[in-house]
Amino acid sequence: MRPARKVCDLTGPGLTDRFGVGGTDLGATVRAPDGRLVSVFGDTFEDAGVGGAGWRSPIVLFADPGSLATGLRWTGSAGPDEYAYQVVDYTHHGYRRVRSGPLGWRQVSTVLPTDLLTVGGDLWLHVMACRGLGNVRATELHRSRDSGVTWDPAGVRWPGNHLGGLFQMLTWEADADGEWVYALSTGFQRAHGLLLQRVPADRLTGPDAWQGWGWDGTDWGWDRSPTLVLPGAFGEMSLRRVPDASGHEWWLLVVFDAGNYRIDAYLLDHPTANLHEAPRATLVHGCGWGEEDHDAGRVAQLYGGYIVPGSTLSGLHLVVSQWNTGTNWPYRSMQFRADVGALARSLTWP
Repeated sequence: MRPARKVCDLTGPGLTDRFGVGGTDLGATVRAPDGRLVSVFGDTFEDAGVGGAGWRSPIVLFADPGSLATGLRWTGSAGPDEYAYQVVDYTHHGYRRVRSGPLGWRQVSTVLPTDLLTVGGDLWLHVMACRGLGNVRATELHRSRDSGVTWDPAGVRWPGNHLGGLFQMLTWEADADGEWVYALSTGFQRAHGLLLQRVPADRLTGPDAWQGWGWDGTDWGWDRSPTLVLPGAFGEMSLRRVPDASGHEWWLLVVFDAGNYRIDAYLLDHPTANLHEAPRATLVHGCGWGEEDHDAGRVAQLYGGYIVPGSTLSGLHLVVSQWNTGTNWPYRSMQFRADVGALARSLTWP
């Protein structure tokens, strides 16, 4: 199977300057209730690179869904003007340019988004409050009732050590009936495996409503302490329902496997499928600077890997990040395209 190929850069000079976005990363994306694509980004600066003026996180950009094939075309941002404001309210090392209500945390260095979710007419955002990268003090949900323009705390928060610290980095998706939301999570240290939970779609803010998928020594079941469904050293991930060429929807997990320095895709018939046996394809390989070939899926200091709505198995579009920590540029998000349709031949649609 061929690796992913780069479609275009999504952020950086000449692309997102009008939003006050020179350097940024991440880019989890969903389709909003109003039909637009909504992408959420992490630490953002006005100049290309890391540092300098305009440090804020998270920010939101909107894209035209019709631009998927040739590269997302940004049409606006969450702000009263074109400038992409920070959508969660906290003081960011003295920098403050926000449009939301009180967060309740202070003395954190940054608040990073992990994933978005659309349920009915609402958008949900899961974030991590960090005091330094990898040190998560708490996670929290925020909600937007206007398709991502404004956001408010949803009133639920988990400590950073919840589930042994493996409820920090998260991805989630609702089932086709809109009844359950399934969530995979791990720590933010890129040193841990994955846990699986589910929660009724109408009870996201009820901590007691979240059910773990666990092994009791005999079999797997719900409403147990969650057990690792896949050991490893994982980072950013994206769980979505994605159709194949015939229109059948599969569950697809795209995950940054930091331990093996690559972005992989796992094809599942259900979120509870055995990830040890699921068909897997490597989409993007990590490499050193000077060894890159974006047309062959080789990217230096890569991470992320978020599925873009409108994707199919044969036309899978991803948002991939890159940060040269030695020079602080490139520090950007890019769009890649892959074909994982062959994975579906390994499974039978029920």
